[in-house]
This record gives sequence, C-alpha cells and structure tokens, in this order.
Amino acid sequence: MTTQSEGAATKSDRSQVSRGNGRTFVALAVAAAIPVLSLSGWVATLMAQQQRDLVRSAAVASATRVAERVASDIAAQVAVLEAEAASASLDRPDLSEFYLESERLKQAHPLWETVELAGPDGVQVVNLLRSLDDELGPTADRKSFDAVVRTRRAAVGGIGPVGSISGKRLVALRVPVIRDAKLRYVLSVGLATNAVSSILRDAGAPEGWVGTIVDAEGNTIARTRAEAEELGHPANAALREAIRRKPQGFYTGSTLEGSNVEVVYRTLKDAGGWSVHFGMPVDALNAPVSRSYLVLGGGSALSIGLALVLVGLVGRDMAQRRAGERARFDLALRSSEEQGAVAAEAAELGTLRWDIAEGKVTGSPRAAHLLGLRAQVTEDGETEAKTSEVMEAVHADDRGRLADDLSRCLTDGTPLDVEFRIDGPGPQARWVRLMGRAPRLDEGTASALVYGVVSDIEPRKRAEADRLELLRRLGEAQENEQRRIARELHDQVGQTVTGLSLGLKSLERLVEAGNAPSEAHRQVRWLQTLAGEIGRDIHRAAVDLRPTALDDLGLREALATLLREWGLRHSIRSDLEFLGEPVRLPAATESAVYRIVQEALTNVLKHARAATVSVSVEHRMDEVRVIIEDDGVGFHLEAVPRPMSDGSSTEPRLGLSGIRERLALLGGTLSLESSAGVGTTLFVRIPVPQAA
Repeated sequence: MTTQSEGAATKSDRSQVSRGNGRTFVALAVAAAIPVLSLSGWVATLMAQQQRDLVRSAAVASATRVAERVASDIAAQVAVLEAEAASASLDRPDLSEFYLESERLKQAHPLWETVELAGPDGVQVVNLLRSLDDELGPTADRKSFDAVVRTRRAAVGGIGPVGSISGKRLVALRVPVIRDAKLRYVLSVGLATNAVSSILRDAGAPEGWVGTIVDAEGNTIARTRAEAEELGHPANAALREAIRRKPQGFYTGSTLEGSNVEVVYRTLKDAGGWSVHFGMPVDALNAPVSRSYLVLGGGSALSIGLALVLVGLVGRDMAQRRAGERARFDLALRSSEEQGAVAAEAAELGTLRWDIAEGKVTGSPRAAHLLGLRAQVTEDGETEAKTSEVMEAVHADDRGRLADDLSRCLTDGTPLDVEFRIDGPGPQARWVRLMGRAPRLDEGTASALVYGVVSDIEPRKRAEADRLELLRRLGEAQENEQRRIARELHDQVGQTVTGLSLGLKSLERLVEAGNAPSEAHRQVRWLQTLAGEIGRDIHRAAVDLRPTALDDLGLREALATLLREWGLRHSIRSDLEFLGEPVRLPAATESAVYRIVQEALTNVLKHARAATVSVSVEHRMDEVRVIIEDDGVGFHLEAVPRPMSDGSSTEPRLGLSGIRERLALLGGTLSLESSAGVGTTLFVRIPVPQAA
C-alpha cells in the first residue's frame, strides 16, 4: 500500500510539473506573438500614411500648376489690355476709331464681356455694350478703379456688383491710359464669371476635385460645381480664415454638397489677391489609412486577446501567492491598528473619521467625550454622531472657522489643524484641537472623508489666558506708575526748579542793585540757564513717561506733538495722517498705539538711518490700522525671529518683541515689509469693539 501511494504521489508530482512546463511554454509563445502582431499593424499604418503623404504632395503640385495657369491667363489678358491702352487712337483721342479697334479685339477674345473706357472721375466714355452716343454713367466696380487711379498701375478686381449697362456681375481687369505723364483714361475689360470658370476648368484640375476661385474680399468668382448658386457669395469661414492666416497651405472644410474635403490653396501672383482652392475628398484621401487602421485594430484586438490569455496564465500562478500574502498583510494590519489604538489611549487622544458626504462622524469614545457628544458605543467599539450634532456642540463663534477649515482641507488637500471651543455643562467652554487630513484619490482628487485626531488643549489655553491677563495687568501697572512719576516730576520737582529759577532772578536784581562785579552777574545768568535746561529736561521726561496730551486731547494731538518734537530733536522729516472718523478710542488702545509709534521711532533712530518717517492711522468700523514707514537702510526679514505660538519671540530684537507683547494684550497683529536699501514698513491692526 505504501509503495502504491508513493507511486501515485510521484506520478501526481510529475503531472503537475508537466502541466507547469506546458503553461510556461504557452505563455512564452503568446508573449512572442504579441510584439509581432503589433509591429505588423504599425508597419501597415506607416505605409498607408506614406501613401497619403504622396497623394497630398501630388495635390500640392497640381494646385500650384493650376494656380500658375490661371495667373498666366489673367496676365495675358492684362497684357493685351495694356497694348490696347497704348493705341494711337487714344492719343488724339479718336473715340470712334478706338470703338472699332475694341470691337475687333473683343471678337478675338471670346472671354471678354465688354470693353470699357472711363475718365479719371469714373464716368464711362466708351462701353461696347452701348453706342457712342448713349449716356453711360459711372463704372460699376469702383474699388479696383480707384486702385488704378491711385497707383497708375494695372489692377485685377474682384467680382463686382450688377452693372447698370451689362446687367451682370463682371470681373474687371483695368489698366491706366497715360499721356504726357497724366492719367487720361482707365481702360477696363469686363470678364463674365463663366469665363473665369472656364479658365479654372481648362487649367487641368484633377477629376473629382472641387475647385474655387475667390477674390481678395473672400467672394466666390468661379467654381467647378454649383457655380450659379455661389457666384458673388462670401466663401465659408474656413476658407477666409486660411487666406487671412497665410497665402498658401492646407485647411479642412466641407463643400455645398455635404462632403468633407481637405483643401489645398494658393494665392495667385499679381492677380489682385485672387486665390485658387481645390478640395480633395477626405474619404478618398484617407481610404488607405482607414484600411490600415482596420488592420491595426484587428491586430491590436488579437494582441489584446493573447495578452489576456497571458495574463490568465500568469495570474493563475500568482493567485496562490497573493492569498498567502493577503493573510500575512491582514495579520500585520490588525496588529498595527491595535498598536495605534494603544498609543492613542496612552496619549489621551481621540480618533475620528468625518464623512462630509453622508453627514456623520465616527470615532473613538475618547473623541466623543472631547467633542461633548452623548453617542452610544457600537459593537465594534466606536461611536457615531451626525455632523449637525457635532456642529451644535461647537461654540457659536468657532463654527464658521471649523467649517471653512474642513472645506479647505477637502478641496485643497491642506492638512487640517484647527482649535475651537466645545460648549459643556459648565459655565465656560472647553478648548480642543483637531488635526487631520483628507486622503487623495486617483488623479489627485480629494475624497469626502477627513481622518483626524482630537486632543484636549484646555490646560494650555488656560495658561495662555492667565499669561495674557498677567501681561495686561503689568501693562496697566506700568502705565499707572509712569503717570504717577510724570505727575510727581511735574508737580514737585518742576515746581522746585521753577522756584529756583525765580530765586536766581531775584538774586540777579539784588546783585545789579549792589553794583556787584561782572563775574557775579555772569554766574547768576549761568545758574538761570542751567535751571531752565533742568526744567525742560524734567518736562521732556514727564512727557515721555506719560504725555498729558494723550489724556487731555486724545491720540491725534499726542502723536502730532511726539512726531514734531522728535523730528526737530533729531533732524528727521516726519508726517502724520489720520483717516476715518475723528472719535476717541479706548484708553488702552490709544496708549498702545502711542507706545508702538514711540518704540518704532526709537528703532528708526537706532538702526534705520532714515531721512523721512511717515505715520498713518486709520480708524475703521471694527479695527484701527497703523502704518509706520521709513526710507532707511532696511533689513532682511529672515534676520527677524518669528513669534512663538504664545505671541513671544525667540529673541527680542529691534524692539519688535515689546510691540508684539502690547498687541497680544489687545488681540492685535503685526506684520513687516522690508528689504535691504529700500526701507521698512510696519503694519499694525488692533480690533476695536463697535461700541467704542
């Protein structure tokens, strides 16, 4: 029994090996046949395209030959007309003799409809369609006539209007009649349109082609088919666009008969802008290529079939391996998800999946707790809530910002990072932070899902609020202390110095009355000067500590005084501009603006080496904007440290740290624009409640 089973197993193994070798041989044969079929179809297509190019080249040669033939015939007609213009009968002139000569010439040229002689004013003198005694009136085609009068050269006109004498639309060939260097007459020949069509047909157009002659205005002069319906009418838009673009080439259009044609055209030389167009039927031109495409399509279909067979053979061998790999991947994925869940729980983070399309938010119980949701935990350990429920839990002032950031994350693919408040049962809202991103689909499109992590940032926000409150109190204490010192300097020390100055004045009068020596007088005057300087210094220090104009007159007068005295003291030109309603701002806002301008002027004096400083203050409905600009040496913005998340800088520099601290207390912002050698501009924005 054992021997029989071992033999059966060996036979089975040999059978499997044999089947595997057979599949491998078939796969190799199929793989070798695919490129052979593709190459054959490609060669057939290439040969068909070469044949099509040869047909087009022959078409270009034929069109060139026809255009030269038509241009030659027109030139021959003009040459005959120029010879007639040199007739001796026009020297005298003898119109009767000229009339007879013209009749003989017309009989020799059956394409001529009439011969016309007109004066420079356009009034006809001779027309073979009328006798010499008839009144003939003006010539019909004035455009070509005026061209001859203006240039004194032969002109080939387009198809003209219906003539009052001929009753037909003629094509005029005109030459000047010049005697004694003066234009005496304009001699014209009117060609009938069927005559121009006969020139086109006699020029040797290929069989089956549609030929058209148009004038410089794009009007049809002659046509090999449907001539009566198209004469004098504007040609199609494709033809006019091709003429406008360049004088010769190819374009694709359709004929009146409804067939698609590929048109080769040439502009005639010395023919007044005439052009010849021949349309080749696209079906006949592309027939070889179409057949080759069929061959290529059949070969491609067969190649695809063989490729599918090859894919099936290879896929059958890969399926077993893929099944084992999938099992390993599933195990690794479950292990990774468990590790991620443990890490999120350790960091007290909540994970969520926000589905904008279905309007629901699915997440961990920790995420539901942080978002203030009372959602039930499902069997898979997750919670689910509607988008409207999540938005209702968000503080009303933060809902719009959260919705905008979510929309931007979905449309632009930017990472989501937003901080907002959650309304809870207590009197104060709790701050949370949501970070996440939207996965990108094929071709870079975003899905309607946002995967994110929710964290509790209430302790950090509380610490920031405490810090800002402390800074605000320190600022108020600093202002109050400066106000107290300024008052004491003004009320006590200032009065003492004033008393000293008055005493010295009295001493000066006593010394003068006692006939004291001049040295004593000089010392007394020196003491008076010194007392005056001490008083001015004390006054300046008091103003720097707390300007009285800021409390009494407001921000406008305080800044005007500051800029005027600072400019005089340091010989720097300054100007001030106020925009908006002239109303008082809150005391904290006015103090902040004054101190910011004061600090900026100090920076200009220390670093800028400027000649001019401009300050602009604009009061809007909900904010105050301050712009401080100088024309100094400037600096590179990369040298300025960026502010930290709490509003402070990594290193105080250029006084910007103090300005940012003041703005942080009021919720304001500061931005800079500067470059070396150009100057520096500070943009300050401070929100102001509308009630102010």
